[in-house]
Amino acid sequence: MLRATTLTGEPAAAAPTASTTTTTTTTTAANPPKPIPEEESYKLRFCTVCASNQNRSMEAHLRLSTATPSPFPVISFGTGSLVRLPGPSINQPNIYHFNSTSYAQMYEELQAKDERLYRYNGLLNMLDRNRNLKWGPERFQDWVPGLPRVDHVSKGDKGAHGTEGGVVDVIITCEERCWDAVVDDLMAKGAPLNRPVHVFNVDIKDNHEEALVGGKAILDLANRLNEAARQERRAAAAAAGTGTGTTTAEAADAEWENGTGDARRNFDERVPEILAAWQEKWPHLPALWTLAWL
Repeated sequence: MLRATTLTGEPAAAAPTASTTTTTTTTTAANPPKPIPEEESYKLRFCTVCASNQNRSMEAHLRLSTATPSPFPVISFGTGSLVRLPGPSINQPNIYHFNSTSYAQMYEELQAKDERLYRYNGLLNMLDRNRNLKWGPERFQDWVPGLPRVDHVSKGDKGAHGTEGGVVDVIITCEERCWDAVVDDLMAKGAPLNRPVHVFNVDIKDNHEEALVGGKAILDLANRLNEAARQERRAAAAAAGTGTGTTTAEAADAEWENGTGDARRNFDERVPEILAAWQEKWPHLPALWTLAWL
């Protein structure tokens, strides 16, 4: 379910003479291949969210930050009040604080408590993946959009390059209550940057198997959105270069970053159609979408 809101046969050519060959070689050396235009390598910036920033959001973080041929800039969060991991019984969860306990610390603690149990239920494997992606779980409600995140680059967080400015273009949650929490928090923050952000929910059951499937689906959605963004940015740059557009290429790029301009508006209008096509491929992962503001 998808629910959207607005808030011949030619003779062979003669072999080239020595002089012809020399000329060709010289010309090639003097005219190296043109670099790939910026629009061809442009990447949207993503944020993935689940309850504890442990399983679903981190699998999606992994998929996006290791995407080929080039990774996506990505950050990830949880929306819960505390980080909760399964314990020896349903009434004995392992509880940690966001922003202050690293994945490595959690791994070492659970390994010391009961390595056999936590290896069997997949927690140690999950935490091992996580500690190789970033330092520790972060809480969405503590995130300040626009606050620089350069320390995450120095820490070696995967996907940190491109997110240094503390802004993202797309937020993807993995559970409806997390989507609600994200939308509510963005409204409460009052959109200080006045910058649009697309907020999706891809409903994924909180287990390791479903997280793997959900991560693939989120990467597919990211690729579709990014291709549309590149198309619109390319069209705007071409219009500016030929003088048929309303602004210069540099101004068009600045407008995109500010969430304005023809390219951004056209991209925003295409999002519902992109999501509908994606949903047809992934019908078992119900999706929600809204346009919010940072």
